Amino acid sequence: MKQVHVIPHMHWDREWYFSTEESRILLVNNMEEIMQMLETNPDYPHYVMDGQTSILEDYFAAKPENRERVKKLAREGRLILGPWYTQTDEMVVGGESIVRNLLYGIKDTKEFCEPMMIGYLPDSFGQSSQMPQIFNGFDIKYSIFWRGTSERHGTNKTEFYWESDEGSRVLVQLLPLGYAIGKYLPVEEVALKKRMDKYIPVLDRGATTAHQVLPNGHDQMPVQKDILEVMEKLRKIYPDREFFLSKFEHVLEEVEKNENLDTIKGEFLDGKYMRVHRSIYSTRMDIKAANARIENKITNILEPLATIAHNFGFEYHHGLIELIWKEIMKNHAHDSIGCCCSDIVHREIMSRFHLAEEKTDQLITFYKRKIVDAMKTNREEDRLTAFNLLPEERAEVVTTQIISKFKAFKLMDEQDVEIGYELIHSEEFDPGLIDRQIVHYGNYDPFIKYDIRFKDALPAMGYKTYFIVEVDTPVTNKEKVVPVAETNIYKITANANGTLNIHDKRSNQTFENVFRMENGGDDGDEYDYSPLAGETLIYNDDVNAVTEIKQTELGVTIDISYKLKVPSDLEHRKAGIIDCFVDINFALELAKDAPLIKVTANLNNHAKDHRLRLLIPTNIATEFSISDNQFGAIKRPVYDSALDVWESEGWVERPDTIYPMLSFVGVSNDDFGVAVATNSTREFEVIGENYETLAITLFRSVGVLGKENLLRRPGRPSGIKMPTPDSQLLGEMTLDLALLMHTDKTLNANVAKLAKTYLTPIVCYNKIPYNAIKLNPSEVDTPINFSLFEEKSDNLVLSALKKSEQSDAYVLRYYNATSEAHELKIESAFKQMMLANLNEQKQKTDELSLTLVPNQVKTYLLK
Repeated sequence: MKQVHVIPHMHWDREWYFSTEESRILLVNNMEEIMQMLETNPDYPHYVMDGQTSILEDYFAAKPENRERVKKLAREGRLILGPWYTQTDEMVVGGESIVRNLLYGIKDTKEFCEPMMIGYLPDSFGQSSQMPQIFNGFDIKYSIFWRGTSERHGTNKTEFYWESDEGSRVLVQLLPLGYAIGKYLPVEEVALKKRMDKYIPVLDRGATTAHQVLPNGHDQMPVQKDILEVMEKLRKIYPDREFFLSKFEHVLEEVEKNENLDTIKGEFLDGKYMRVHRSIYSTRMDIKAANARIENKITNILEPLATIAHNFGFEYHHGLIELIWKEIMKNHAHDSIGCCCSDIVHREIMSRFHLAEEKTDQLITFYKRKIVDAMKTNREEDRLTAFNLLPEERAEVVTTQIISKFKAFKLMDEQDVEIGYELIHSEEFDPGLIDRQIVHYGNYDPFIKYDIRFKDALPAMGYKTYFIVEVDTPVTNKEKVVPVAETNIYKITANANGTLNIHDKRSNQTFENVFRMENGGDDGDEYDYSPLAGETLIYNDDVNAVTEIKQTELGVTIDISYKLKVPSDLEHRKAGIIDCFVDINFALELAKDAPLIKVTANLNNHAKDHRLRLLIPTNIATEFSISDNQFGAIKRPVYDSALDVWESEGWVERPDTIYPMLSFVGVSNDDFGVAVATNSTREFEVIGENYETLAITLFRSVGVLGKENLLRRPGRPSGIKMPTPDSQLLGEMTLDLALLMHTDKTLNANVAKLAKTYLTPIVCYNKIPYNAIKLNPSEVDTPINFSLFEEKSDNLVLSALKKSEQSDAYVLRYYNATSEAHELKIESAFKQMMLANLNEQKQKTDELSLTLVPNQVKTYLLK
């Protein structure tokens, strides 16, 4: 007899086409009804709170008096909570963000009860191949989701094991018809039978046991008060099935008894049966770029810096850092970071990012100041301290700012060795901007702001301090305008249309027309890009760009500016009328000995309904790309064979090879390769007649949340038809990228580690005798120069360095994004190193495994 587990639940989008505050009002209303149902009806055993604790945070902000009431129901197992803080996206959200989402979600849940230990993501737009490893890192062995699968992954069943590359696996209960098939089930028998007759064959077809899931809930749906009556009708209509109220764990425990389940691997991004929105990665690029930038600041700068400070004896501000994480994780829900929301919601999302970035920047400055202020020295000079927050010594060009009253100065290290520097720019500014008390007491002498660059060897995971010594002779700007840019690695010439020809001296390859721009119409919505049928794309081939190349001893800068003329909207584009433009400026920076070409793209968009992409030739006719996902790298085809059959097979969405990345994408052959590292856009495609060109999406400009019958997505609208004029992205935007040529294959060249270097800039602190906000002297003494530890293995990527949430140990996390196993080698003063899980708990083993296989992440506790 079929056992149908009817599972009461809510799917709670904190925001979507409605605002967070509208959602909160409904939540306060619905929670009362849910608790009343549980408290007064013993035949109603469970209610699933969508697997996210942010719901409770929102609720208790309005109803703190009900905290104990919720706790009682949770401890009784009636109200099922956790394990997430928010229902995370898996495609454009970084690995550390997903880990912290579970870390804080489980922590918050344990204030009430044991969490639901299921990787529950019923609506995320695709599933990352690394999720089994992340789940296992929290001792989670079950997963429930809906989107992205099809039988071509290796099974046509709705229960299977899902395995990541390094061997972690979870038991999956797929929701083949989504999480809402049991929404508002009618009591009237004819209507109920009509509904269920559509669903039952699908559930039967994929089931591997007699146990099936009927989720009774929907987006913002109130508790169904007559569900017990509905179930009586279901038993009458289907006498061969038993219907009963249940919870997800009961189903999975039964499925687990089946010893013949299929095991499959990989990411799930198929839009055959349900939409995954392959081009949502570029919607509202201003929001996507803010997320990338802040994620990298927290994990690459703030947390390692706070760890160094704590090592000296300063407080590690867990509370302040948790506030930052939760601020951005509220934006990591699939609709929020997907940016398929109303304009008012996107403003709220951007407001949270502004707040999170301000908190991050200010806490970074605070820790730098505390460390530098506490340095034990008899010298009175102002100081400049450069922080290298990578675990290896770095000797690269540092660009920073010094504020001084000196008309001229030199930099001296602790050994009185002078460090030469180049002056980029200097300007006077009012002393009141430093400390208004200076002006208050009658001192109007201006300060001078110096932008400089220098190169020196900086210790691993630490810092080096320089003294600012007054001299008589000022350094002058020695930049020279040159016709050709040349470093020890590259030779670059500029073309009249704003593109570059880049010669890589190591591979002897010349890449022509780098940074060609591609512009096309976008007839899509916030979910998906949709091209105009038969349109002619616009390129910058005929523009007249202004390009300036400046060379110094330390490297080269290149500035490119032009206007790309485009139609003002879709109607003008269809009519062939070019009456608008996008202002484009690229600022490139190349250090003399570094392989990374850093690129800042400053864009000012004046047009609507279009997509702008940056084209990078690779000189390689390739069959696949390599990009990163959470804690590893993934290989994807440049052409999906399903493109040949998607229409005849009735896919709900065309399987375009537009893919997400997190920090890099690369194309290579056996001899050389080209890669792009990113601190902004996370969308790419490999295009061209021979698939020889990387296309990096800079932005999409659309004006509606959902639209029906797109060229590549037939049928109903996704979401709803709602105007979203803000998503046209009119105005200015800045995106940060880096271009990288290399020898050998992408994985062998360890592009992931080079991307990590790009995303971990050296940061400086300039100590002067003035500061508007005073701090008392610290009781801590810090050294002039310092290194916390040094990694001696070359092929692994540092993911996190932070203080443990649960002990005085430090959490050290590495992953392997290469194609071979590598051993972690650390030199430090730490006396104890233990293997831990992603939940920062010591593993029950005395063996310290330091070898990481491809796409494996490992966490260690240092004491």
